[in-house]
Amino acid sequence: MAISDNLRGSALMMAAMVAFTINDSCMKAVTADLPIFQATAMRGALTVAALIVIGRMSGALRWPQRRADLCWMVARMFGEVTATLTFLIALKHMPLANLSAVMQFLPLAVTLTAAAILRERVGWRRMSAIAVGFLGVMLIVRPGTDGFDHWSVLGLLSVACVVIRDLSTRRISAAVTSVTVAVSAALSVAVSAAAMLPFTELVMPTARHSLLIAGAAIFLVGGYLTVVMSMRVGDIAVVAPFRYTSLVAAILLGWAVFGQFPDQLTLVGSAIVVATGIYTFYRERRLALAVVRPVVPLASD
Repeated sequence: MAISDNLRGSALMMAAMVAFTINDSCMKAVTADLPIFQATAMRGALTVAALIVIGRMSGALRWPQRRADLCWMVARMFGEVTATLTFLIALKHMPLANLSAVMQFLPLAVTLTAAAILRERVGWRRMSAIAVGFLGVMLIVRPGTDGFDHWSVLGLLSVACVVIRDLSTRRISAAVTSVTVAVSAALSVAVSAAAMLPFTELVMPTARHSLLIAGAAIFLVGGYLTVVMSMRVGDIAVVAPFRYTSLVAAILLGWAVFGQFPDQLTLVGSAIVVATGIYTFYRERRLALAVVRPVVPLASD
């Protein structure tokens, strides 16, 4: 039986999210012993090397020529570096599932920022979904209560930095290949982490540390490649909601590997964020279809 493009794209997206989450798990385990900058630099060196080899073999590694693309690439690299480092610092101190739950607010945050900065139209339905999703995040973070984890503030900062990264990506022209973007991202993170090594008390890695870092790099590269493939194969409105597979993977890995399971409020907040995110994807899809093929006038979004 033939597999549809949407089914293939959805499977690739789920594979990408699981790969990214395994990478996170490896980094959480290794940073329990190694300094974050040291582990990040080691993983970055392996990741950059692998992506360059893939780029050279595919002939897709080409540095952008347009000045505008270069500017947006620099903005994207800034977002990538700050998002990665704030995420890893938060990950070192937070349960994997809790941080993953906070990160699920990202699609809603991108929609809100695109409306505020890029003047993209976002009607009352999606704005309501964003507001409800933010309430879900507050259930996870719980500021001002005994359950508040101040490291979750870094998680929210990481979301803001990823928004910068993703909005910058939207402005990069199609002439810049996905491999080039991935290499620039991995290289910027690796160089930034390496620049901090002189100020870091280094630790001699064991064989276990080296295996964990190698595993993180392998799954990170796999995540990069499969997430790009998923977007190119399937309909984005069908494929994109499967990003939330990462939360399920984080809950299972956090429980199995670290013995951490989110409490009831975190689970409720996660469900709210996921539901509002999926609704936002659905509304964006309906509006896109209405623009391309306006059959019946659509009520205001």
